[in-house]
Order: sequence, then structure tokens, then C-alpha cells
Amino acid sequence: MEWFNRVVLGEIRQMMQAARVNYCVDPVIFIVIYLFSVPFFYYSIFRMVRALARKRGNEIMVWSMVFLAATAAPFLYVLFFGRNLPWWVYVVIALLIGQGVYSLVRRLTKKPAADAAASAESSDVKKKASPEDHKGTA
Repeated sequence: MEWFNRVVLGEIRQMMQAARVNYCVDPVIFIVIYLFSVPFFYYSIFRMVRALARKRGNEIMVWSMVFLAATAAPFLYVLFFGRNLPWWVYVVIALLIGQGVYSLVRRLTKKPAADAAASAESSDVKKKASPEDHKGTA
């Protein structure tokens, strides 16, 4: 166990210190922001699904923005406070945020269309089995 503390944890401490000195980014702050945003992330998914089921457009947009903010918060910390970062870090952050926006927009635009198709199908089934069709069969 002493080997683990000396070698593995020592290497992690060195990497964290290098990130602080070279890039002005504290990994502990990143992890705290990340862990703090996790409950908002999952709660916003729950509320978005509920708003989609109840077809409440305004709620969907509000919880979509909470979802996006919870997803992007730790990366925005690095983007705003990081210094001397390699160019590819900015590309990765932009891709992660862009992918989150794209998947969110795709999910929001795809779900109402599926709901509309399902409601159209259910109304067709109700029309086929209406009580008026069975009036003379009793």
C-alpha cells in the first residue's frame, strides 16, 4: 500500500501541479464543478422527458438549457480560465459542446415528430373501432 501512495498518488499529484502551473487550471476545481453539475444533469433529463410526455414546449426548452449548462460547465471552466493550452484542447472542448448542442437539438426535434405519429396512429385505431360501427350488430 505504501508503494501505491508513493508511486501512483505521487504521480497524480505531480500531474495536478503541472496543470496548475502550466495551464492555470486546477483539476480539483474541475472535478468539483463536474460533480456539482451531475445532479442537475440527471434531474434535467428527468424533467425534459416528463415535459416531452406532457407536450409542454416551454418546459422542454428550459430544461434543455439546464441540461446543456450542466454538461458544459466543467469544460467552460477550462475554456475561460485555462492559459497556454494547446490548440487541440480548444478543438476538443468545442467538439464536446457542439456535440451536446447537436444531440440535444436532434433529440428535441425528433421526439415531437414521433409523438405526433403515435397520436395519429392511436386516433386511426379509435376511428376504426368506434361504437357507431357496432350499432346494428347487437
